[in-house]
Amino acid sequence: MSFRAVYLVAAADVTRTARGSRMLDASDSHPDIHWPSGFSPGNAHSFCQAQAVVHASPATAFALLSDVTRWPEWVPGITEASSGQLDRMFKVQFHGHQFEIYVGEHVPPHRLGWSGVGAGVQLYQAWLLTAVEGGTHVVTENVVRGPTAKSLNTSSPKWAQRLNSLWLAQLRRFSESAPDRDA
Repeated sequence: MSFRAVYLVAAADVTRTARGSRMLDASDSHPDIHWPSGFSPGNAHSFCQAQAVVHASPATAFALLSDVTRWPEWVPGITEASSGQLDRMFKVQFHGHQFEIYVGEHVPPHRLGWSGVGAGVQLYQAWLLTAVEGGTHVVTENVVRGPTAKSLNTSSPKWAQRLNSLWLAQLRRFSESAPDRDA
């Protein structure tokens, strides 16, 4: 199945927040996301958000996000990962480019955040996992800065939103098929 076909199928149940080709601004950010200095939506060349209810416990979804070595199995575009369980720093290959990732927030099983540098971009991705009836409400937000982000926003304004929505849809799919960590 092609990336486009996987995206269309997997993203069908993910609520996406986007306003055409306009970059979202700080007022669109979830109020419980913690942004490190310099990485707020107002400082970004690209900002996106996706959210969904995952029918699994926060611990199950968090465990999948934290197991970096499994990312190539389910995270779109990741072909290699250099770490086991989430450390303070790890490396990934994303669409053939190496990124160094630095963990900024790690509060099991509710919050994750990391910054990354590589391929002409700097990014911060935040995850917020909240228990709700029937599972976990997951919000993920990304800010991206740099010449590559500027260029992609010009040629394909919704690139980050599509990628973010697919990542969340895959998290949902894999979490819902995993043994529940709270069972």
